[in-house]
Amino acid sequence: MRAIIVTICLSLCGACGLAAAEPAIPAASYPPLVKHAQSVEGFLPMEWRMEIKQSGDLNGDGRDDVAMVLRAIDERNIIDMRGQGGPEKYDTNPRILMVAFANAVGGYDLALENHTLIGRNVEPTAQDPLDPNGVQEGGVEIKKGTLQVTLGYFGGDMGHTTFTFRFQGGRFALIGYDSINVERSQGIMRSVSVNYATLRMERSIGKISDDVNKVTRTKLAAKPLLTMQQIGDGLDFRPTK
Repeated sequence: MRAIIVTICLSLCGACGLAAAEPAIPAASYPPLVKHAQSVEGFLPMEWRMEIKQSGDLNGDGRDDVAMVLRAIDERNIIDMRGQGGPEKYDTNPRILMVAFANAVGGYDLALENHTLIGRNVEPTAQDPLDPNGVQEGGVEIKKGTLQVTLGYFGGDMGHTTFTFRFQGGRFALIGYDSINVERSQGIMRSVSVNYATLRMERSIGKISDDVNKVTRTKLAAKPLLTMQQIGDGLDFRPTK
């Protein structure tokens, strides 16, 4: 698991053989969100900005709800990596994924606040999981009454993972999981698709150089659906076998 507090490893100074300590990434701090606001902007804490905003009905009452990704704008979390192999300005500011339901009499009520699914970016050489300009872009969408969160990554492997949540029983439950992973060194592509509502899983493996894939389908054992809060960091999550 990627730690919330990370002290970047010591690097050797080539010619002199000396080790130099790189700057530490400060601990993440998450302010509590208000429970009700007259406008979506009313949920923004001080020194946080709205990074993503999507609208759509998530609880089936016919009114447009809102899903937002909030991100801190604390300068202390922007690390200067010049001369250390990383980007000049490396943004480690944490995010909050939140949902607010439209209230029948006006305004919005907080329905979800999550700090873990979209993990904090603490690896200078890794792609930001929500980078819209990344090789594997991520994002948040509302589709057909569900909340979909896609996380992208690029490194030794590249790919993306999409989580689909439905609001039911007073919680956001995981009903779908889809991922594609490419081993760049060998050109091997693996995909996994899980429908937790029908208890069906499909796995596929093949090579980018051809269209021949080996597909296996399995039936999952019936279990209570996971909530978003139970998943943790989305890029560390593995679907149930």
